[in-house]
This record gives sequence, C-alpha cells and structure tokens, in this order.
Amino acid sequence: MANRSSLPRASFAETAGFLSSVVLPLLGKGVILRRPPVVAMAQRLELDRRAVETVQGLRERHGDGPLLLPVPGHPYALILSPSHVSRVLELSPQPYAAASDEKRASLSHFEPHGVLVSDDKARQARRPYNEAILDEPCPMHRLAERFLAVVEDEALELTDAADYFTELNWDRFAVGWWRMARRVVLGEGARDDHKVTDLLARLRADANWAFLFPRRRWLHARFLERLDEHLRRAEPGSLAAVIRETPAAKGTDPLGQVPQWLFALDGLARATFRTLALLGTHASIRARAEAEIQGSGPRELPFLRACVLDTLRLWPTTPVILRQAQRDVEWEAGTLRKGTGIIIFSPFFHRDETRLPQAHRFAPEEWLEGRPEDQGLVPFSDGAVRCPGRHISLMLSSMMLAALLRRRAFVPVGMEGIGPQDRMPGTFSPFALRMRPEAPPSLPRA
Repeated sequence: MANRSSLPRASFAETAGFLSSVVLPLLGKGVILRRPPVVAMAQRLELDRRAVETVQGLRERHGDGPLLLPVPGHPYALILSPSHVSRVLELSPQPYAAASDEKRASLSHFEPHGVLVSDDKARQARRPYNEAILDEPCPMHRLAERFLAVVEDEALELTDAADYFTELNWDRFAVGWWRMARRVVLGEGARDDHKVTDLLARLRADANWAFLFPRRRWLHARFLERLDEHLRRAEPGSLAAVIRETPAAKGTDPLGQVPQWLFALDGLARATFRTLALLGTHASIRARAEAEIQGSGPRELPFLRACVLDTLRLWPTTPVILRQAQRDVEWEAGTLRKGTGIIIFSPFFHRDETRLPQAHRFAPEEWLEGRPEDQGLVPFSDGAVRCPGRHISLMLSSMMLAALLRRRAFVPVGMEGIGPQDRMPGTFSPFALRMRPEAPPSLPRA
C-alpha cells in the first residue's frame, strides 16, 4: 500500500532560518543578473559558507529528507541526499516540472518562450531544436574551427591590452568575452553591438525581481527587434547561420530561444575568469593545462574543461535548481504533494566535506573519473532537462583559457586564500579580480 504519511517537516523557526540565510542572500546577489556590490558583501561576510552550514544543520536534525519547508502560500521540499538529487533530475520534466512558478516569473521578462519555461507541449518542439543548434551531445560543435578563430582573435586583443594596461581586470575581460559571444551566436556584424547585450542585461535586472516587477514589454520588443536584425543576416560561421539552416517545428519560436544562450554565456564568463585566477595560484594544475594546450587546431581539451567544471562546483552559476511536482509522488519517507516546489541547493552538495575530500579545494582531476552526478555534482543540471548548451559552453571556455595561457601566465593581484593549501572561500567575486600578466615559463610566447 502506498505510504500516505507526511514527509519530515521543518519548524517555522528552521524555515525562517533557511529563508534568511540561504534565500535572501541569493536574491540579494541577483539570481538572474549579479549585483557586484552585494556579491562583494557576501564574500566579506561569508554568507555562502553560512548558507551551506544552515542546510547541513537541517540534514543533521532531519535526515535525508526531502524536508518540507512550510512557506505560507507555497510549500517547498528541500532535497538533502545526492541520490534524491539524481531521482528528481532523472524524473524531470515529469512528474517534476522544470518550469516552476518562480522560474516562469523570472525568465518571462526576457525569454517567455524559452525552453526552460515551456509547458510539455511546447517543450517537445523547443528542446530538440535547442539540441540541434547547439550540437548536443557532441563535445565539439560543428563550427568549432571557426569559433576557435574568433576566440583567438579576442584573446590576442585581451593580452595585448593587458600588456598596455599592465593588468587584466573583470571589465576588460568582460568586454572581450562579450565580443566573442556575440560573434559566435550572432555573427561578425554583432561584435561591437554592445546595445543588444545591454538591453538583455536591463531585462535580466528586471527578472531579478520576478513577479514583483512588471514586465516591460516595450523593452523586450526592442531587444527582440535588435536581436532579429542580427539573426536575419545569418552570417556564415555563427549560430545564426545554423538557425537559418535548421528546420523548426510549429511552436518552436527560434528567435525566442536565443536569449537563453546569451544569458548562459554571462555565467560562463564569470566561471572562466575565476578559473584563470585559480590557474594563476595552482602551479601544478597550470602546468598540466599548459601541457594539454600545446599544438594547434580545435581540440576537446578535457583537463581545461575539468578545470572549468570544478570552478563551477566551487561557485555554481546556478546555485538553486528548482522543480515543481505535477502530481502527488510517493517517497520512502512520505508523500510529496502536487504543487510542491522542490529546491536543490547545489553548494550544499558541492561543498559537503562529509562525502567529498575535495569539497573546499580546487580539484579538477576529480572530473576525469567516475560519475560526479552520483555525488550530487550537477553544475549543468542532469537528466532530460540537463543544459543542452553544456558542451558548447565548456568548449568556448576551455578555448578562451587555452588562448590566454598560450600567450601569458596570469597571476591574481592582491588576492589571498585561493592557493593549493587554502580552503576555497564560499564566495569568490570575479568583479574585483585583477590579473598580472607574465610570460608563461613552459610555452613559447605567442
């Protein structure tokens, strides 16, 4: 007989503690568009470390859960076991929908027809289309050779600027990264169109407030109009050209899928810049990366990809994975009721020292062995809703790191606490990072 008992339930005081120490800092930093001053404050006050400790305390008191959080008006279930992470993600989008109420409220500001907020019928057209354009599940995109040339161009400009300005900081890196991103997605004519990504940033700032801020449809229309101008050119060697060549089923809305790709590349920029900093403080890991990047032409670069993956483990760009139960579901501990929101707080699993010896250190080698998903390590989610752009994202990030390392070794300036002997901080803001360029000792200078 099905178990109709209730799942373990947090007290109102525990729920308030979770909201104040986990949810509020996440909202403050900006879920969709990061707020640099708040990220800096979170790093100074170690808010992310405290958030993980809060969830650890809940697991110690209530076991593996799922743990019900009695939030007025909308119950939530907090996942506390790696095996439960796998179960929820493997059973998405049914019975656990990826298009949760919160996600719809946020993403509808700039991608109301994106696959992440689509119902089951629309998703059947949009998910395969995203996979086709992004070449999921291929590690190397069909346009890898062209994308490598774009990355090399922008990396050369970044390293030349670092010579002139002495240091490479976030603002300069972000300009180069976005030039690369626009060329890859929209074509050469979009390289210097900062306006199109600025419009997206304004919409993402609105999305931070989800349902608390009204949708600015006129601003969204301006953004789509500018985006469509680039896509209609369909310049060879860009994703825009692949869109032109790929048939779209009814209801796909190809234009409506592109904002998510640009949005995802923003988080990847932060991860890439953090990884560059870590390679500057971990000499043995940098030496292994430098050995891998010798040679020419587009290659998979598995170790550099692992470096990016471990940076994403330490500081996930999506710290909360949300799902929503579409029907009553039986668990060992009780029944998860229809409509319950499901919270997977990634840092809790990514930094769990009770299971992971590498929890607080930079350990990219761990990604080259086993199945990290079984440990709850899911920087790109998992299952049928896993990010369809994970391979192209890792390809672009590893290409950029290789192109920079081939020309310079970058060492963080005025940054302590991220060396091989250090416990990695819970928060690591890329916005204040500064890199001192040096000629790499083991590679010829480009």
